Amino acid sequence: MNQDNMNYKQLNKELRKLIPLSRNTARFSYGFESGIIYTLYSDKSNLIEIGFAQNIKILENKLFKNEFILLDKKKGKKKQLNLLIKTLNELNVKFSDNLIFKYSDTLLKHLSILGWPVGRSLYKQRTIKKEFSYA
Repeated sequence: MNQDNMNYKQLNKELRKLIPLSRNTARFSYGFESGIIYTLYSDKSNLIEIGFAQNIKILENKLFKNEFILLDKKKGKKKQLNLLIKTLNELNVKFSDNLIFKYSDTLLKHLSILGWPVGRSLYKQRTIKKEFSYA
């Protein structure tokens, strides 16, 4: 048993050389930082933009500079945006590097199903009502 413990310590020591552990967690929290996930819409060019902002001031500055209007926003993490991008890639949804999409009902349906904030002004989620008959 003592020999196994020595081997474990030696192996652990070798692994630490290969994988340097840092006390600085900023490097690991990249995808986990909290902020605001949002959806913007441009009526003039019929475009949708999705994104992540670290705080409300950054989002307000973006709205002030652009011709986009805010459809909806909610608290979220940058990791959610990265996951959404990967999912939309797998669904073959085309978009630019700035995460700007051509508006379509299908796009809003995908975003809504994936839990992204899209608001109710452009996309009204269909509710399914079931009636049960007791015979």
